[in-house]
Amino acid sequence: MKSLVNLLLLSLLLTTASFSFAENKIILIKNANVFDGEKKDLHMGVDVLVENNLIKTIGTGLVHEKADVIDAQGKFLMPGLIDAHWHTTYAYTPARVLMMNAGDMSEVAIRSMKGAEETLMRGFTTVRDPGGNPFSIKKLIDSGEYPGHRILPSGPFMSQTSGHADFHNVYVENPRNNDSELSYWEKNMMAMVADGVPEVRKRTREILKYGASQIKITTGGGVSSQYDPLDVSEYSVDEIKAVVEEAKNYNTYVIAHVMTDKGIRTSVEAGVMSIEHGFFASDDTLKLMKEKGAWLSPQAMFEEDMQWASPISAKKYKQVTDAVNTLYKRAKEIGVNVAFGTDQLLDATKAKQQSTLLVRMGTWFTNYEVLKMATSDNARLLELSGERHPYQEGPLGRIVEGAYADLLIIDGNPMENLELMGDPEVNFKLIMKDGVVYKNTL
Repeated sequence: MKSLVNLLLLSLLLTTASFSFAENKIILIKNANVFDGEKKDLHMGVDVLVENNLIKTIGTGLVHEKADVIDAQGKFLMPGLIDAHWHTTYAYTPARVLMMNAGDMSEVAIRSMKGAEETLMRGFTTVRDPGGNPFSIKKLIDSGEYPGHRILPSGPFMSQTSGHADFHNVYVENPRNNDSELSYWEKNMMAMVADGVPEVRKRTREILKYGASQIKITTGGGVSSQYDPLDVSEYSVDEIKAVVEEAKNYNTYVIAHVMTDKGIRTSVEAGVMSIEHGFFASDDTLKLMKEKGAWLSPQAMFEEDMQWASPISAKKYKQVTDAVNTLYKRAKEIGVNVAFGTDQLLDATKAKQQSTLLVRMGTWFTNYEVLKMATSDNARLLELSGERHPYQEGPLGRIVEGAYADLLIIDGNPMENLELMGDPEVNFKLIMKDGVVYKNTL
């Protein structure tokens, strides 16, 4: 028994020691070539003083007697990366757990907490989470107890019966005896089915009560879901408008998973401000989005990126990937607000493709445009959450005085060679989030 107690005490001490880096410090980064997240031209030979979790001063020849000094050695300093479509609780959880009910919420949480650290170590310091239950994970990360990225959670993504969020088994649970009967994953706020204006209003209010930064609905078919072809439209105009109204009442906005041109147009006309995927949007609809100031958040997915056990999903995935190239070209030409998001799902071995997809954006955009999109542009999108934005001490995605100290130092210049962003383990020499250094190999 005594040896067991000693083992537990040792474990506690090791755990405490491993997270001692989370204490706030004053850090002075010297001699960096700075991409500020907005301007194309670098600020050469700059010093950045960090106090606690914010950037205090930017200049040259800075001195602070109490600061820990980090010599950037003339390397590339940039804001931490932002992924506008990252599922904290779906990216690292196998499909068998969620789709086949072969696991529980504890398994999801453990995998996701570990995954959040891995995501941070790829340089992604902030994500907008468009569906799932990362609320406890966010709380533990924000408190400094565990390493991980910032999270702007949408809570459970919501669809109609037969929609993208309907995990009910068609043979076992269909038809349901009671429309208000919730599945295990609904009770655990991973996904939500709601039908009719009164019910979508109620569920939206519940999700906001839970702490969502924005609301995610599905207004068209999806790849991973089994019962909704890509061509279908989901939710009536009245239902979409009801969700938008409830979100606006809460001073935030609605994002919509949708592929088809009709579904995108209906969503935007009803007040949705961010279209997730949107692969089959017409030029006219893209022009409408530009007029409304709405955002397009596609993913740079190629057919070889994912393997699907379900032939239904595999067929739908090919339809999507066949449309990727055309969408990015047209969106850029028309001038829609384009976000960078990756949407990695249901396979922890594929999560590292997050970095690959960032580099792939160079297929359609300049290196500068890609880096700006994954920093200050995505930060502007996140600001649509208004008062529900959980990080309001300073701006994200920029290196300016008063901004959050989310910083990366890279060996090489990704403005000239975007491929550097594809291997963060080797090329990212420093990763700082909220003023805390999580990696320093300078």
